[in-house]
Amino acid sequence: MKKNKLIVFSILFLCFASISFSQKKKPEFKKVIDSILIVKPTTYKKINYYIRPFRRDTVKLKQLIKVFSTSNYLDGKTYVENLLGIRYRNYSFYKKAIKIHNQALETAKKAKNIEFQVFSLNMLGVDYRQKDNLRTALDYNQAALSLAETVKNPSLGFRRSIAVSHNSMGNIYLTLKQYDFAIQQFNKSQIIEKSIHNKLGLAINNQNIGYAKDAQGKIDEALQYFKKSLVINNALKNPFGQVICNDNIANIYIKQGKYNKALQLLKKILPEAKKIGNNDQIASIYINLGWAQTKLKNYANAEKSILKGLSIAKKYDLTLAIATGYSYLSELNQETSNFNDALKHYKLAEEFDEKVSNARNSQYVNDLILKYDSERKNNQIKDLAKQNEITKLQLTKSRILWGISLGLLFLFGIIFYYLYRNKLLKNEKQIITLEQDALRSQMNPHFIFNSLNSIKLYIIDNEKENAVYYLNKFSKLIRKILVATHEKEITLAEEIETMELYLNIENIRFNNEIDTAIVVDENLSINTIKIPPLILQPFIENAIWHGLSLRKQNKKLRIFIKKSENTHVDIIITDNGIGRKKSAEIKQKKRYKKSSIGIQLTKERLQNFCKEYTNNCSLNFVDLYNEKKEANGTKVILKIPLN
Repeated sequence: MKKNKLIVFSILFLCFASISFSQKKKPEFKKVIDSILIVKPTTYKKINYYIRPFRRDTVKLKQLIKVFSTSNYLDGKTYVENLLGIRYRNYSFYKKAIKIHNQALETAKKAKNIEFQVFSLNMLGVDYRQKDNLRTALDYNQAALSLAETVKNPSLGFRRSIAVSHNSMGNIYLTLKQYDFAIQQFNKSQIIEKSIHNKLGLAINNQNIGYAKDAQGKIDEALQYFKKSLVINNALKNPFGQVICNDNIANIYIKQGKYNKALQLLKKILPEAKKIGNNDQIASIYINLGWAQTKLKNYANAEKSILKGLSIAKKYDLTLAIATGYSYLSELNQETSNFNDALKHYKLAEEFDEKVSNARNSQYVNDLILKYDSERKNNQIKDLAKQNEITKLQLTKSRILWGISLGLLFLFGIIFYYLYRNKLLKNEKQIITLEQDALRSQMNPHFIFNSLNSIKLYIIDNEKENAVYYLNKFSKLIRKILVATHEKEITLAEEIETMELYLNIENIRFNNEIDTAIVVDENLSINTIKIPPLILQPFIENAIWHGLSLRKQNKKLRIFIKKSENTHVDIIITDNGIGRKKSAEIKQKKRYKKSSIGIQLTKERLQNFCKEYTNNCSLNFVDLYNEKKEANGTKVILKIPLN
């Protein structure tokens, strides 16, 4: 229900309809066209002065686009294209809206008009938000905000666009139930609206903050914000805002136990909602009316009201309104002891609520995976560039070698020898550095995708609480990975902390069946020991997915870290899985044999890392057996030099 109300407010807000409808007679259409083509204004405010009387006439908007296109008046064309896209969106023609708003964005770019580029980006954000494509919507609104903030001494139009971007991002956070973030964005929008004296913007932000407070259970605070919004809407004589505010106030009255007061208010605004013709709001009022009548034990009328609201909601596919209606029907049947019907309607309410929630969560995570897929491809391109640079350096080294050899035959041998030696060492160091960067750029997307696929399984299994918890853990892990990406080496303490997060995330997928522990020698200074970043992850991943995942119970994984003869630090990873031999047999039987590069990459990284150390690295795998000579897991012994 709240989402449907938010859509109405967002449409009003993003259309910049800060003044009530003009009551004056519309000027003649041809005269307006002639006048605007003489002046050809370039800002929203000035163009709106001419076009405002016709902005709700779809036929005339299409005519204006043709006229402005023929006259090469691009600023006017992008303005009208955005208005036409809003008309399509109001009638739920989202594909048409997205198409025309993209067209408006391209026109604004051709006109080099930043104000209308920002306007078009904000409109695309609203289009995608109403389709529940939240990640894409947020990207467009953030792009609009970033572009608007590049303008020094922004005009009224730019400041309003910045307010719109904050409001839109607040609505996205509200939809994702991130209420504190939503309120932060609404407050930022509110500050700008006050500075530009946009009363409608103030009303809308007060209303949105009220939604967030209500969702947090702070109904008294929510009521105050709804009333603030109503005062402004009354002053503006805005019937849409008045109806929506009063409907929400009535909803709060019911929650406060003021049933008669809510009933009177809902009956008062119902004729006004019908007059406006907003089916979202009509359905909401009928359903709230039925809820109030249920509380007053007027069960017959309550059922009629809720069913009427449900009928409208189903006709216009208002999913959240349908879920709310079934929830109130369940409560009504419970009050009248019709427990079978109560259970049936409760299940229907849950079904529609889950339908909306799952669609949003799946879309959000799929967008995250697409984003990291793009980053992986970019990393591959960077990797190829680095490999090319390595080849060039190697060729340069060869040329220098030949040049020095020839020079030694004719000039002072010792002088040229030292020059050659210095240049050679410098090139070798650059090669090592670039090789390490190239290996890291392959490693990070490999690691990220394993974690993202883990998260996606939770979403598919419809475990919302675990998904949110998982996402929080994952975000912390990503931050550490991003920091490690730019580091040649990190401390052993940082690596341990990152691996603890990784183990925690992977273990969640196994319902915490794996008994994990990291044991560190007390005499070891892990804050001073340096190792390559993410060096342990491939071994831990192999232990979990090729060893422990195929074991039925009593799964254990241990990591022991200790000093070895004051020259090395030993990192020992043991598991009690099925063993390497059994794992290889299972992999051989699979129809699709995935090629793993994690261990090979790690070996190459270790070799490069140890080139700068006195002692060498070593990596050994040991197969473990029980008393019956049966495979009982694998031990990985990694030795890293200290000096």
